[in-house]
Amino acid sequence: MASNNNYSYNATYNHSNASNINTPYGSGDPYYNESTGFITPNGAKKGTSKWLKIGIPVGLVVVAAAVVGIVLGVRAHNNSSSSSSSKGGSSAEAAASQAASAKAEIGIYAQATNSQYMLPIYPSTTNTAAFTEPTFNPTSNSALAWPEDSFKPSSPSPTTVRTDRPRLIAPAYKWQALPELIKNDPYLKAWNDTIFGNATQYYDQPVVAYFMDGDSGILDNAREIKMRIKAFGYAYRMTNDTKWADRAYKELQNCVSDSFGPSGDLKWNPTHFLDTAEFTAAFGFAYDWFYDVWTDDQKTEIRTNMITYGLNRGIIAYDNSDQKYTGWWTTNTQGNWNCVCNDGLTLGALAILGDDTTGTAEQILGKTVDNAKENCAMAPSTDGTWSETANYWYFGTTGHAEMASALMTATGSDYNLLDINPNFWKTGLFHMYVNGPGSLFAYGDHGPNKFSSTANGMFLYADHYNHPEFALYQRDQHDAPEPLSMFWYNPTVAGAFWDGLPLDRFFTDQLDQWASMRSSWTDENALYVAMKFGKNQGHQTHNDLDVGDFVIDALGTRWAGEFGSGDYRSENYFSNDTQESERWLYYRKRTEGQNTVLVGGNNQLVTAEPKILQNLTTGEAQGSSTVMNVPSDSTALFTGDLTSAYDSVTTWKRGVRLLNGRKQVLIQDDINSSSDIMWRMQTNATVNVDGTSATLTIGDKKLQMTIVNPPNGVTVTTGPAERLSTDPPLIDGQTDQPNPGVTVVMISLPAGEYSLQVLFNPQWEGMSSGDFVTPPSVAIDQWSLKSHDS
Repeated sequence: MASNNNYSYNATYNHSNASNINTPYGSGDPYYNESTGFITPNGAKKGTSKWLKIGIPVGLVVVAAAVVGIVLGVRAHNNSSSSSSSKGGSSAEAAASQAASAKAEIGIYAQATNSQYMLPIYPSTTNTAAFTEPTFNPTSNSALAWPEDSFKPSSPSPTTVRTDRPRLIAPAYKWQALPELIKNDPYLKAWNDTIFGNATQYYDQPVVAYFMDGDSGILDNAREIKMRIKAFGYAYRMTNDTKWADRAYKELQNCVSDSFGPSGDLKWNPTHFLDTAEFTAAFGFAYDWFYDVWTDDQKTEIRTNMITYGLNRGIIAYDNSDQKYTGWWTTNTQGNWNCVCNDGLTLGALAILGDDTTGTAEQILGKTVDNAKENCAMAPSTDGTWSETANYWYFGTTGHAEMASALMTATGSDYNLLDINPNFWKTGLFHMYVNGPGSLFAYGDHGPNKFSSTANGMFLYADHYNHPEFALYQRDQHDAPEPLSMFWYNPTVAGAFWDGLPLDRFFTDQLDQWASMRSSWTDENALYVAMKFGKNQGHQTHNDLDVGDFVIDALGTRWAGEFGSGDYRSENYFSNDTQESERWLYYRKRTEGQNTVLVGGNNQLVTAEPKILQNLTTGEAQGSSTVMNVPSDSTALFTGDLTSAYDSVTTWKRGVRLLNGRKQVLIQDDINSSSDIMWRMQTNATVNVDGTSATLTIGDKKLQMTIVNPPNGVTVTTGPAERLSTDPPLIDGQTDQPNPGVTVVMISLPAGEYSLQVLFNPQWEGMSSGDFVTPPSVAIDQWSLKSHDS
């Protein structure tokens, strides 16, 4: 078992019990998993704490969050234009100087984090001089901006690298410039302090112990080692203290030792190639960032181990020469696997290029670059949504950003990896809108521990795609303090990410189909609603059967939430996404485990082809103030035809809309079914039912749920979040995960035709019962922006 003094892997660990395990990080997760599920702990939101935390972000248990977003009213952004400054000459220098002075005076504006959801909390005041439209302020002042890289090959090649070290992501000229930038930028200073705190913490811990975690392999091991190596490498290059190299070397020796896994070239578990790739990336960072301190013998040893256990296995995987098909590199494998695997191999190969006399590095680079362009780069759909889930975005974009950045710094080009998908830039907006005050809209699996996988690719994307709001958003997040942030962050960025940012956004690609709506970007108590239609296949077996799923945040808590992953060790959890898949036996993956409609007690059809009917908004965007004054007629709505999700319905249309100046939420289902109907919502709240209404309570906060115009025969009940007695049996020997502290609100109807209208009234401070509106009954087909006006 883990203890506060000696962290080791726990053989009974799984993603659902993380919160019950002590670790030196002060929480159940060695690095936050963005959702262990909606569902623990049950209780009021905790207080706030200082924003800067030692430890790449302290682990947390969160309730999945919703997203907000719209198509109408979106600022005129695209992959080549943004609100960045176009000033020239002395006026540009003056603007840069003024922005730097304002940033120094204000410091880190997010003054605390919500300690349950680990999201920034902004004071209810603003500086209109500093918090304006997001921009970059170019300057030649070396105290405020990065110098230009002198390495600019006229005909770059993946196998021709710069002559100086380091070459991966953080070239020497950046290390030389960094101390002065740290002095003048409060974010860089805070991150630097945190990284040193992390490195010191890791230094005193034992080397990572081998642990094979079922279907997740030794991926936790690999990512934790990579996280440590980057921290040690950063500390070494900033201090020239060789103790950091000595400690890194112990980590490298350990993960190729006889006590670490099997003997032979399968040590890094290549059948689950993510593991192999992350180990290879760790060795690449170690070889390159400590290059000047390694002896020739150490370099040979590190290089040989990387080739034996990593790069050679990559060539075997690409050639399938051992007949152990892994598949991550094949066409249409568009997601985190392709990004992570190609990234690790590329970083390892670039690190040893020139020293490797076997030709292995050249062979690898001849395969990874083009393959990543065909697959990894295509992971975001046309609307920017990540193909798997909101949580797997972290793994995929980390791989994509690392690979593109390393290619640029080492060879002078990313070979169009960043731009071959003209919609890739939109994935930055996806990430922003998929987060609400209650954290992520964490539909589907949330994955293994993140460790070295962060959202800090947003800094690289901000600079490359000229979208400063990405950097302004990410720099306040809890995972920002990490070595790569120090080199991807452009310190000339200025303004407020929220200034001019629409409250709503709709994501309309047929695979995804989801909406994000909110009342504010900067109020922790804001209303946030996200609802998804989307397909039940095409997500690399990380999705749930969840057409119509939603989350609701208000009053600083999550009222309707998501479980995230089930237990990855469950038998056949990742078997396939066909209708008969045994994945769909587990509650967290079944339709009954989602916030949607269950018909006849059956799972939804995997072949569902939902269609968006309307996505409308009044188009409000937040201004420079953190206090958003919402107009009384402000609204947004999202409706869809979900009939194809079930065989036994003649029609099913679902809609969600905001009412009363974004203070209330209406979810409506117009449905005609030949089987019984059960509306379901998973919540951490204590629920008290009174006829066709229910009061939900979390801490001292309350939300009132009411069925408007209740149909004949309707009943409201509550129950535990567990499989129904009528569900097909689990595989012999398997048990389902318990979901303690979760209540399911159920609205039941017999077969028939209905318009089921559920009104959500968060009990806002200062509002009386007479301040809430009762909406008229309007068929979903007749909804408009004005259809529910009183």
